[in-house]
Amino acid sequence: MQDKTMGLDARIQSLTDGILQDYENDRVIDRLEMFGQPDRLTIQELTGKMLRIVFPGYYCDYAYRIYNPKNHLSALIEDVAFLLNRQIAIAIKGNGHCPDDHIERTAEGITASFLERLPAIRELVEYDLQAAYDGDPAASSKAEIIIAYPGFYAITINRLAHALYELNVPIIPRIMTEYAHSRTGIDIHPGAQIGKYFFIDHGTGIVVGETTIIGDNVKIYQGVTLGALSTKGGQKLHGKRRHPTIEDNVTIYAGASILGGQTVIGHDSVIGSNVFITYPIAPYTRVSIKSQELQYKNGQAYVVQNDQPGEDPAWFDAI
Repeated sequence: MQDKTMGLDARIQSLTDGILQDYENDRVIDRLEMFGQPDRLTIQELTGKMLRIVFPGYYCDYAYRIYNPKNHLSALIEDVAFLLNRQIAIAIKGNGHCPDDHIERTAEGITASFLERLPAIRELVEYDLQAAYDGDPAASSKAEIIIAYPGFYAITINRLAHALYELNVPIIPRIMTEYAHSRTGIDIHPGAQIGKYFFIDHGTGIVVGETTIIGDNVKIYQGVTLGALSTKGGQKLHGKRRHPTIEDNVTIYAGASILGGQTVIGHDSVIGSNVFITYPIAPYTRVSIKSQELQYKNGQAYVVQNDQPGEDPAWFDAI
């Protein structure tokens, strides 16, 4: 306990000594190597540069005058390659004990493989853009979707991060998707496998777990959880299927929770709002909650009504 009669300078020095001594406990949080892990801000910068490569006419760096777009993009790609290579090397080194020359060769190989995948990633993003435009009558143009839609933003970053995840890059893919999460409220693990023509409408509150598999032509609304049935096993569940499979041509409406590695939503199904599913659903199935009992207050009297209008077929024609 501090002596309250001590002067402020002396107390601060004593407190500082105590904190410095606490660093000597040899815990993970006690590491003092400031450059032993990938830098979060550098990864965020890298993510922005990757988006400029994917959308060269939409994510511009206005700090520079661009007289020759192709020359500018060439320099941008080289910049991404340099920064990514360095961060991957740091991530690999911090994740284990390998000789430096092996780390450098591995990082260079992964960086080259990632850059080779960019055209295929851009093709998937084009499908996602078309899905968003086709699926949202509020979209006035595809440019609006690229610039303004949080769901499309989160999906694009996930496409980039997933490529690095498949190349076994530690930490960096998760930093990228958590950056998107912090900006959009959409939490997609980079390990999730997502097919083409994927659309997230509105988006806030969506969670997609690591082992989720999503097919082609899937549409998801806000508040949907594709999660694990239970995580009580902790690290014992690492690497095991914990999250659901969503087959092709499925629509999942707002607030639905679909949980468990054995849960498969069959193709061409529609999952209604606020349902809770932990078991397989056959193809061509419509799942909805039975009309709820509503209570209305009219003056001092309460009126209970449970004969809500039947389902509007339009809600099930989303795809």
